[in-house]
Amino acid sequence: MIKPIAVFVCVALGVLSVAIAGEDDLAPGPVFENFGPVAAVAADFEIPNGVKLKHSFDVSKQADTGALNRTFVSAARFINMHARAGVPVKKINVAVVVHGSAVKDVTNAAHYGEAVGGENVNTALIDALTSKGVRVIVCGQSAAYYEVGNEDLLPGVEMALSAMTAHAVLQGEGYTINPF
Repeated sequence: MIKPIAVFVCVALGVLSVAIAGEDDLAPGPVFENFGPVAAVAADFEIPNGVKLKHSFDVSKQADTGALNRTFVSAARFINMHARAGVPVKKINVAVVVHGSAVKDVTNAAHYGEAVGGENVNTALIDALTSKGVRVIVCGQSAAYYEVGNEDLLPGVEMALSAMTAHAVLQGEGYTINPF
C-alpha cells in the first residue's frame, strides 16, 4: 500500500520539475521555430474553448546593439505558447506598438547602421512576426524625433500618428495591452 504522504511528495516533485524549468527546458515553435521559446506548464488556469486573443505589446526601449529586442521576442513567445496550448493561430491576434528609442530596432540596414553602428539583428524577427500577421506599429512622433521616415522602416512595419493613437485604436478593436 502506498502511503498518502509518498503520493503527495511524488506529485509535488513532478509539479516542481515543471515549475522550475530552466533555460534548457524552453523549446521553440510551433509557429516561430527560431524565436520565442516557451516552457511546458502544467497550468490549471483554463483557456476557454473558442477564446480569441487580441493582445498588444508596448515597447519603448531599444535593445543593445547586436541583441534582439525582448519585447519582439515576447510577442513571438505569446503566439508560440498559446498555439502550443491549443489555441488556433487564426484566433491569436498580436500587435507591437513601438515608440521611444525602440523605433531604431525596426529600421532597415542603412538607417540602423548609420544610427546605431551595427547590423540590425531584429530584421529576421520582425520579418517572421509580420509574415504571420503580427502588426508592428511605429509611433510617428518618436520616428520624427529620431529622424526615421517610412522609407527607413523594415518591410511590413506600419507608421502611426503616435503610439497613443495606435493603442487607442487597438483598444477600440478589443486588444488588451501587455501589463509590463
